[in-house]
Amino acid sequence: MDFLLSGLAACGACVFTNPLEVVKTRMQLQGELQAPGTYRRHYRNVFHAFFTIGKVDGLAALQKGLAPALAYQFLMNGIRLGTYGLAEARGYLHTDEGTLSPTRSAVTGALAGAMGAYLGSPIYMGMFRALIEIGQKHGLVGLWRGALGGLPRVITGSSTQLCTFSSTKDLLSQWEIFPPQSWKVALAAAMVSGIAVVLAMTPFDVASTRLYNQPTDAQGKGLMYRGILDALLQTARTEGIFGMYKGIGASYFRLGPHTILSLFFWDQLRSLYYAYTK
Repeated sequence: MDFLLSGLAACGACVFTNPLEVVKTRMQLQGELQAPGTYRRHYRNVFHAFFTIGKVDGLAALQKGLAPALAYQFLMNGIRLGTYGLAEARGYLHTDEGTLSPTRSAVTGALAGAMGAYLGSPIYMGMFRALIEIGQKHGLVGLWRGALGGLPRVITGSSTQLCTFSSTKDLLSQWEIFPPQSWKVALAAAMVSGIAVVLAMTPFDVASTRLYNQPTDAQGKGLMYRGILDALLQTARTEGIFGMYKGIGASYFRLGPHTILSLFFWDQLRSLYYAYTK
């Protein structure tokens, strides 16, 4: 049940944040491996990107890829949050004194993130016909092309997100800022987690997006980047350190709300379920 509730929470958040994912991806890919000032900027900022995409491609384009995004969120976050939730429910995240261990929380979040991301990678690559085409062209292994490159991003983000969420929630409960079991505790903790995860994930997000979108040769080998580290180094060397944070505004508008909504929905669904089954 933990896995089902986790997947539903992530899908609920995805419906609201998928347009921000579309904007973020387009902003991160513009000017790829071109020095600043040498290319035309189609999107000046997040709001201009929204306006431009809606005007040129139509409003439906802002929800492009929603079906595979929902499938990916349900599988990836169902596994990630479900695994973390089980570990939390069984007391693995707490010390013998009953207090939350940030180290255990971070490690569990990282491992859960790695599991979810790796198993969900074929869905991230595409859906149905795309999966068949990739399988026919590159074989079964091709379905996981770029999966290992994306793992550092998800491991970092998952560890930061869940550790920050659990730690902040624990501190707020100890300080009794809000009434016990109040939904405001989860909401405030999710907001703090949203800021932390954007700062931690954006460089990996830029590199991961470019790894998945790079052209490949007949054997499915990337033609632009050898891996996540190479993508990060090339981006920093060609576009500067700020190139690694390209689209951070869009990243926050997407990852921030998605973190807040998914963690809040997840916490509230679990609370309702446990209250109902007791």
